[in-house]
Amino acid sequence: MNRQPAPYEPSWRKPVGMFIILALIALWAILIGSLSSLIGRLPMIAQVPVYVFLGLIWIWVLPLKRLLAWMETGRWRRG
Repeated sequence: MNRQPAPYEPSWRKPVGMFIILALIALWAILIGSLSSLIGRLPMIAQVPVYVFLGLIWIWVLPLKRLLAWMETGRWRRG
């Protein structure tokens, strides 16, 4: 028996998820940019760690891990 594989049908979740990720990153950048007047009052030596921290913390604050799992599987949690 020669079985043909099912034709690949692209999922709509990946492009939608991509736009959601871009929107979340843009919102985070706007939020941090709005804090720039407060952060700008700090000495330069303190500004750098603040911006590094805020630049890295969005990875844990935004629900990117769950969003990527949803894009791949259609469920919010892997398993």
